[in-house]
Amino acid sequence: MNKKVHVKKDDAVIVISGDDKGKKGKVVEVSPSEGKVIVSGVNIVSKHNKARRQGETSSILKVEGAMYADKVQLFCSKCDKGVRAKHIEKNGKKIRVCAKCGNEL
Repeated sequence: MNKKVHVKKDDAVIVISGDDKGKKGKVVEVSPSEGKVIVSGVNIVSKHNKARRQGETSSILKVEGAMYADKVQLFCSKCDKGVRAKHIEKNGKKIRVCAKCGNEL
């Protein structure tokens, strides 16, 4: 599997395929070894929590599930849609910009 993912933590992304297509969110966690990301407010799954000690109650939690990174695309606020990133050098640092409008991502 590819060990490189095109999104980083705290990036604004939009889902481009699947049940949550069109939803926007912020990347909470990235797992490059699996090629997956966790996006806030997207891919909500039910997690069953078993009571471990006497007196505790079991519960069902709604949490964000991991999804493949190729199902999300960086979101450009200026273009107001998902875009590809282009790398340019600015003041000796490589930064990512929108390939369409040049807005810094």
